[in-house]
Amino acid sequence: MGQQQLLLIVLGVIVVGIAVVVGINLFNANAVSANRDGVISDLNNLGAMAQQYYKKPTSMGGGGNQFTGWTIPTGLDSTANGTYTRTINGTTSVTITGVGTEIGDNGSSEVQAAATVTANTISVSVSN
Repeated sequence: MGQQQLLLIVLGVIVVGIAVVVGINLFNANAVSANRDGVISDLNNLGAMAQQYYKKPTSMGGGGNQFTGWTIPTGLDSTANGTYTRTINGTTSVTITGVGTEIGDNGSSEVQAAATVTANTISVSVSN
């Protein structure tokens, strides 16, 4: 083989290698983003359930304008997106924390988000 052919083969291998690395990085970034979106979606759904409990009268199995007694339904405390825990803050709010399954942007811990739920609002903050 001539030098020109060898140079073209080496150049082709380098281009393919770079394309593979870029593809892997894009795939990983998409997986983290999708996991973050899934955790946020789950937190919003759980927050809506908590608000339903808050607004439902105690005679119908609700909280009667209190979050005290609300628990994350069985089967929703751990999903394909992550695991969720709740903390009751008195009678007027509840904080639901979600830990995702993908390593977040910092590269050392999982995707994390928290939702603070009150009678009328659900506010979600993402920490990783």
